[in-house]
Amino acid sequence: MCAYTAEVDRCDCNIIHEEVVNDVRRHMPDEDILLNLSDIFKVFSDSTRVKILCALFQAEMCVCDIAVLLGMTKSSISHQLRILKQAKLVNYRKDGKVVYYSLADEHVKTIFNQSLLLVCEN
Repeated sequence: MCAYTAEVDRCDCNIIHEEVVNDVRRHMPDEDILLNLSDIFKVFSDSTRVKILCALFQAEMCVCDIAVLLGMTKSSISHQLRILKQAKLVNYRKDGKVVYYSLADEHVKTIFNQSLLLVCEN
């Protein structure tokens, strides 16, 4: 039997559970997919971007409104929105001279909501 030593966070055995390892290996996504997933989590690692996503979870907003809400410059908000657009987390539409931003789709709402629930549970 394998003993887990919590105080040093390591497994003190040399047994390899080949069936488990092989089964998990078969279900692992390709490396490129995992790298893309990692990039998405990097986007979520910035608190300003998370605040923007939180705001857009509530309503479609323009850069000026987001800047006022977060107490930041339009330039800094635009920079963060550009990153969120590149990650395909937000969409935009033009109405005359005003550009409105919104969450890209229900997937983004689900990711955000589930992450928020996880944080609130701990």
